[in-house]
Parts: sequence; structure tokens; C-alpha cells
Amino acid sequence: MATYKTTPLFGGALVCDLPASFADVSTLRQVPDNQEVYIDKDGFTSIIFDITERVGGPGTSPEIDGRALTTHLEELVGDELETVTVWNTTPTQFSRLDDNIPAYTLIATQAPKKPPPGGSERSSEGTSSSSSSAAPNPDFTAIILTLVRLERELTDILITINVPHIRGEYDEEDVDLELGKQGRLIGDAVDYAAKIWQSFKVKDWNLFKEV
Repeated sequence: MATYKTTPLFGGALVCDLPASFADVSTLRQVPDNQEVYIDKDGFTSIIFDITERVGGPGTSPEIDGRALTTHLEELVGDELETVTVWNTTPTQFSRLDDNIPAYTLIATQAPKKPPPGGSERSSEGTSSSSSSAAPNPDFTAIILTLVRLERELTDILITINVPHIRGEYDEEDVDLELGKQGRLIGDAVDYAAKIWQSFKVKDWNLFKEV
């Protein structure tokens, strides 16, 4: 069972509970001003908070917000959309946000990106010092993407949990999303998401005027 700690985001303007084993990536490298990135010190899972401009037309409905969620997913994966399978999309309730703020969550998987023809072997050899510290290529990556729609602030908040599944780090027989089998890594990530939905709070609404 993961232990959690209350974590300030964007200078304390937002706050939520994150797993205690996750580290703030900005202490290691530069992170864009509109992002907060945390990564599991004991694994490969990452949690990313993005403050972005609201997409889509005015108003809110499952259709409008569903299109916005799809747009954000497309921007997230870029030209690799054909490698993504979306398994489900559900409305999401945040305990510490107003009931009239819509939120939705999808669970998807992304197959590995195909390496460019020729040269992928050479490039890894040529950068052995950096590639040795990089994560090995995953069999697939699970994505839990939550979208919070702040219409008045013309803002969308994206919370993305990326869960790379690397051979040897998970039991392949435990994962079959078509049969509803999530396996330990996705199950843990769903727990992280649920804790964020329960604890996420906006402490300073002026944040959305600045980013």
C-alpha cells in the first residue's frame, strides 16, 4: 500500500496528495512553467500536471468535453495516435472542487513507437553513456489521463499518469485490459489517480491568469 504526502504544485497554488516515493523532476532538469512532473524513484511511472488553454467551444456536455479529451490525447501522443487504444472514458468527481466543474478520465495503452529504419542500433551504441541510464523500451505504456475543465478560467488541467510496462518488471499474464485485467502497475496507478481526485485542491485561482 502506497504512502502519500501532501504536495504543493505550482508554488503552492494547487495541492494534492502524491505517493511519497515520487520525486520532483524539476530538481533534476528543467520543466516547462505550465508543468509539474513527478517520477517514481522505485520504478518508471510518472505523474504530470499540465495547465493548458481550454480547447473546444463554450459550454459543457459529455460530447463537448469528450471531444476536448480526445484533442488533448492527440496532442499528447502526436503522430503516434495509431499506436494508441482507448479502453474506457468516465466522468470523474473531484472531492475538493465544485460539483459544477466537469472532469473526465480515460485509460489507454500505447504500443511502442517504431524505430526509424536503420540506425537505431547505431544511435544507442553511439550514446552509450546516456542510454545506459535511460529506461529500456517498454512493451507498452498505459496512460491514465484526467481532464479538468475550468470554463470561467479558459483553462484545462491535464493530469497524466504514464505507466511503462518493461519486460521483466511486470507479469504479462496479469495484464489483459480486454478482459479487465489491469495488473499491479496499472492498478497502482489507478490508486494514485483516485487519491489525486480525492485530494486535489485549488488554493490560488490567480494561477490561471499567470500561466
